[in-house]
Amino acid sequence: MSKRMHAQKPLAGIVLMLCAMGVLPFLDVCAKYLGRMGLPIVEIVWARLFFGMLLTLPFAWRLVGARGLLPDPPVMHTFRGLFLCGATFFFFWGLKYLPIADTLAIFFVQPLIITLLSPFVLGEKVGIRRWVAVIIGFIGTLIIIRPGFQTFNPGMLMALAAGMSLAIYMLLTRKMSGRTHAMVTTFHTNVAGAVLMSVAVLFNWQMPSLEQWLLFVLMAAIATFGHFLIVKAYDHAEASLLAPFAYAEMIMAVAAGWYFFGDFPDEWTFVGVGILIACAIYISYRERVRRIPPTVTGEHT
Repeated sequence: MSKRMHAQKPLAGIVLMLCAMGVLPFLDVCAKYLGRMGLPIVEIVWARLFFGMLLTLPFAWRLVGARGLLPDPPVMHTFRGLFLCGATFFFFWGLKYLPIADTLAIFFVQPLIITLLSPFVLGEKVGIRRWVAVIIGFIGTLIIIRPGFQTFNPGMLMALAAGMSLAIYMLLTRKMSGRTHAMVTTFHTNVAGAVLMSVAVLFNWQMPSLEQWLLFVLMAAIATFGHFLIVKAYDHAEASLLAPFAYAEMIMAVAAGWYFFGDFPDEWTFVGVGILIACAIYISYRERVRRIPPTVTGEHT
């Protein structure tokens, strides 16, 4: 059924992916609002993962039952949770200094880092064409950051660190691919991340207001719904086909940043993003040609 569905409904997969990319930037809007309210970043990350765990629990329970809720192998899920915590922490920290679209633009470096590290982590062979794409993609990143040509902004380093952390998370995910349903894996990662952040937040706890509690739940609901749409998209189409459409998130990120915060990227940011996206799409195409399991795009912190 799965293979036939993939062959018969690629359009449905594309539509679901576009819907997910239209929803997920509002997670960043919530995180940016919470950061502006003065809440510690650690607490915002904890809320994202803890409430994400609670909201994905019913889906995971329905798929695998109570016995399947325990992460297996626990060490690998712990490492994945650790790097997801890092990616989320750095991304939300970057939002304190940068507009949503600019943070996301630098964050798009992650497919290039995955390609760069895959020979060492997964033993994959990377051909000369993909190495060239990685080099050109990093030039695109430099165009966005423009070191020496604009005032240094710590948010740029935070966004870059978020992209690197999520790249390692993705590599670990690829290493574990096929073990269980994607939604169950998402639940396991949320569990590991929530446990880790629950320890960290003890030393940085600030009692949230009612509005902040509601934003916590809304943030987790957006993340869960967005990831659910992505999982459903993969039910209908191959990841390599969906990869280019994941970058539609940038469009909504620009619109959300402008509407809620009055932010709008400059022309050089758009040039750099265009280069990054073109290189990432080419890398995805080469992975499809070589039958390498494609980078899971559409993942969001």
